Amino acid sequence: MIRDNIKRILGQMDTVCQRVGRDPKEITFVAITKIADISQIQEILEAGLTHIGESKVQEAEEKFPALENADIKVTRHMVGHLQTNKVKTALEIFDVIQSVDSIKLAEVIEEQAAKLEKKIDILIQVNTSGEEQKFGAAPPELFLLINRIVELKHLRLQGLMTIAPLVEDKEVIRKCFRDLRFLKDAVEERFSSDRRVSMKYLSMGMSGDYQIAIEEGSSMVRIGRAIFCDQKE
Repeated sequence: MIRDNIKRILGQMDTVCQRVGRDPKEITFVAITKIADISQIQEILEAGLTHIGESKVQEAEEKFPALENADIKVTRHMVGHLQTNKVKTALEIFDVIQSVDSIKLAEVIEEQAAKLEKKIDILIQVNTSGEEQKFGAAPPELFLLINRIVELKHLRLQGLMTIAPLVEDKEVIRKCFRDLRFLKDAVEERFSSDRRVSMKYLSMGMSGDYQIAIEEGSSMVRIGRAIFCDQKE
């Protein structure tokens, strides 16, 4: 089932890319393993995926050590809200933290990364939906946050991330993604001469909306449920 679901998702991604004139190779597929056990994670790696993500440090701490002996290099993403008291453990487990949303969190990551003598790739999570219950920096705060983050020597800014609202209205979802793309463009223009700022990744799109996200310029999708659950065509 997992292999079939991955094949189906990749096929849908190819179809969307053809429709909008994009190259599927420019999109990174992160398999979110929140509902998966270790054997299922091993199966997605055997299917050819090399990026996996978790939303909680504790769950990753339980699952990811079993993958240390994998024959392929696996990039491990933290995609959920990261509490400051979990930063040290997160840095020992993950290669990318996609959910940096405040200077306070960035500074704690810097402090712990310096102790570990490790540089960490990060994305800034932006709350483009405006939902109060969602984490993420407010769009007007983004430039200030970037200005502070680039001064931190152990953080490598690689792009932006957002989560669309769980609604039926596709135009609401599309606007959330489009607004993040506009922010990415604005950041690239503002920081065009600053090599410390990279907008390599625009991480947006999950199981229910990744096709819309790709249409709106996503270069990284985070898919879990559509991999591990029975799916209808």
